[in-house]
Amino acid sequence: MKKIGIGGDHAGFEYKEKAIAFLESKGYEVKDFGPFSSDSVDYPDFIHPMSSAVERGDLDFGIAICGSGNGVCMTANKHEGVRAAYVWNSDLAALARQHNDANVICLPARFVSYHWAEQFIDIFINTEFEGGRHTNRVSKISCQ
Repeated sequence: MKKIGIGGDHAGFEYKEKAIAFLESKGYEVKDFGPFSSDSVDYPDFIHPMSSAVERGDLDFGIAICGSGNGVCMTANKHEGVRAAYVWNSDLAALARQHNDANVICLPARFVSYHWAEQFIDIFINTEFEGGRHTNRVSKISCQ
């Protein structure tokens, strides 16, 4: 069973709540890092702990959702063991996994409908890394 962490900010709260229900209905174990209401919050307070859990290997994947998707993506990518991908269509969700071995998907709640966000999440967590020629490239992403 895949373990998935999810977090974001107030703009992503509604999508986060729906995504948790969707993922749990598929049998995934989901860790909710918050926020826990739609009150205004600072996304790094939730994305750093989630990203640390992905980086440690406690989670298979992370899902980060804010209004634009940019802030959560920038924050997640501060972690050496995280490869966070900003996704707004199905092809990008698949390619982030196939070519980049991304382990966190970042979604812009104010710019994609929840229907599409759910599809992107499903594609992302069910697409395998192709390896091969991409392995060497991915190994060069980290600064260490």
